[in-house]
Amino acid sequence: MTAKLPARPDKWYLGAGDGLLWAPPFPQWLDVPGFWDEAHLYQYAIQPLFTVAFLAGGEVLPAPARARRWIPGTLTLEYTIGPLRAREIRAVAGGALGSSWEITNPTRRPITLDVIVWTAVDGDSLAARDVTGTRGALAFVRSVADRHGHRARIAHHLALSPAAHSFAVYRSESSTPLLPPRFELTPFFDRWSGRLENMVRAEGVTGAGLVFLGLHRHVRIAPRQAVKLDATLTLALAGERTTDGQATGGARHGVPLRSERMWASYFASLPVFRCSDPYLERYWWYRWYGLKLHALEAGAPNYRHRTVTEGIAYFHVPITYSAQCHLRELRWLADPDWARGVLRTFLDHQKPDGSLHGRIYADHLEGTDFYHADWGGALEALDAVHPDPAFLAEVYPGLARYATWLATTRDEDASGMLDVANHYETGQEYMSRYQAVDPNADRAGWTGGLRLKGVDITVYGYRLFRALERCAATCAPADVARWRTAAEGSSRAMRERMWDRELGMFSDVNATTGARTGVKAAVCFYPYATDVTDASHAAGLARHLFNPREFWTPYPVPSSAVDDPLFNADAEWKGKRHNCPWNGRVWPMTNAHVADALARVVRTQRPDWAPRLGDFLRRFFRMMTFDGRADRQNCFEHYHPYSGRGSVYRGIDDYQHSWVNDLLVSHVIGVLPRGAAGVTIQPLDLGVARASLDGVRVAGHKLRVSVAAGRFRVWVNGRSAGAGKVGMPLEIAF
Repeated sequence: MTAKLPARPDKWYLGAGDGLLWAPPFPQWLDVPGFWDEAHLYQYAIQPLFTVAFLAGGEVLPAPARARRWIPGTLTLEYTIGPLRAREIRAVAGGALGSSWEITNPTRRPITLDVIVWTAVDGDSLAARDVTGTRGALAFVRSVADRHGHRARIAHHLALSPAAHSFAVYRSESSTPLLPPRFELTPFFDRWSGRLENMVRAEGVTGAGLVFLGLHRHVRIAPRQAVKLDATLTLALAGERTTDGQATGGARHGVPLRSERMWASYFASLPVFRCSDPYLERYWWYRWYGLKLHALEAGAPNYRHRTVTEGIAYFHVPITYSAQCHLRELRWLADPDWARGVLRTFLDHQKPDGSLHGRIYADHLEGTDFYHADWGGALEALDAVHPDPAFLAEVYPGLARYATWLATTRDEDASGMLDVANHYETGQEYMSRYQAVDPNADRAGWTGGLRLKGVDITVYGYRLFRALERCAATCAPADVARWRTAAEGSSRAMRERMWDRELGMFSDVNATTGARTGVKAAVCFYPYATDVTDASHAAGLARHLFNPREFWTPYPVPSSAVDDPLFNADAEWKGKRHNCPWNGRVWPMTNAHVADALARVVRTQRPDWAPRLGDFLRRFFRMMTFDGRADRQNCFEHYHPYSGRGSVYRGIDDYQHSWVNDLLVSHVIGVLPRGAAGVTIQPLDLGVARASLDGVRVAGHKLRVSVAAGRFRVWVNGRSAGAGKVGMPLEIAF
């Protein structure tokens, strides 16, 4: 595994895809033992967690970190603790945060040490009845709130192995809003007598202040010997059962070992992509790491199926705008259930009017907003790899209700073009395209008031109508004509009303006036990914996409054209730097769309543009690194179109808001699945010297493809299935 993703000193995110994630965007206590910075259990931020203190003769021993090393699943730190040397391995797995220690005595004399695992919890968040303590473990339940103020009770179980010799729980007034992880500031230190007092004193005149909880073990380390200890904090929604079927509260030890085994097994299960371009090859494994990091196992009240969250911090929930990406990436796994679970999670909670929640929180559906998404294109992509009429029949009713809601509420005039009601619901806020129809669009918030017929949303609608048309052929034959008519209406509207022949570009339309806005945005290229466009539109794509004064910046493509009057490469909107501006930054989400659009034009009209696509992908993948290093991948929300620098100031790395591995499979390797009928193999001439893919399954058939020196070979189920020239399609029937 480490050969696929090299160890790094600059990363720290830990998780196992079970709902618990330790990925503080700006950690303050990264080099302090344990986990003092926040973790997220689903959408709930929990802080502090716990730390580890070391005493000798009643005096606190400083524990400065000397080195740090991360691989997926574990974070290893080396410490000096007085004359001792120590190694801590942190991990998150099975709903638990684990801190495993090996403390070595390099001297010629025995050394005795007191080890205390402790935490400090906001006193208002738990009552005395919520705390129990023994030398075996400390269990407590505290109340936390998410960003919408929804409160949940979180069960905590803090354990030490080998078992503690003493314990204590003590309520105290707080001395600072955020207590630093310093043992000498705890009431335990003032009362220290070589041990804790084996008491639970969690009551008080009021619940305010802090509740300190600690476990202590006395250890003797022989000369040139070592001792091992494990501190573990298990977290779960109160009453929830953990992913391995054990009720919350059972002690967990060896979390790092469990995490290492889980990650090793996961990476071993993946298709293997190799490439002469190290940026492409290493990003393959990096994206699979990101998807696993943000996975959610079934178990929480609103998660009946395995799914994926969008990112760290408050993005640690399933979100519709990124779900379309996850379906495209996860389809390349041998088992389609994870990808299907992404769609099922949203359909499970469909609103009575047919619309879908923008977010699905673990235990409530308050303040979920709404985002448009390309459900039709994503579903067809998944079904092409893993065809299953039963699954299509399962999801058809919900998607049909959603499409009906779209047509009814977002195209009241039956124009074939769909309306954007506010700048947030596209996932692309702060752009000229909205200001063109409402000068106050950037101030209206989620309440909206816009009526902009959007190119991107109309493409999504068109793809959904086409997908439903095909599904209905077997699921609901009487509906076929309905969806065909809707799709043809959207196709016609894009060609006749959104296409600006003089400008040579598709355009949003002002729903009030019926006029095209003429605003040049990257979403204007989305129709090229569909069969709406033909050779008559190709010149316009070249005129604008390949123009460095518009979209072909050193790191293409900016979300708004360079010559847009509100363009800004530095994430500023009207003089203020924003977290999520779309007026000139490069968003991997948009790049994924544009790459597919350009690839379709290369395959159907302009094969001579393949080197352009290759250039685009190389710059795209190099952009998503630190300092341009192939061993320092990242994935921020957005990037600078000239320097390629990510939105580090935002702190949101490993953001699963695009599809990149799907681009590698589809265009570098050229696997174009056709469901049970077969597969087309057509790698494009992207300037990649060598590439191969092994282990991908299409309709249950295992594929291996090798590309080198302008030629490619294909094996199906271990047998040679043909060969061809790069750029030319090879049809393989199953």
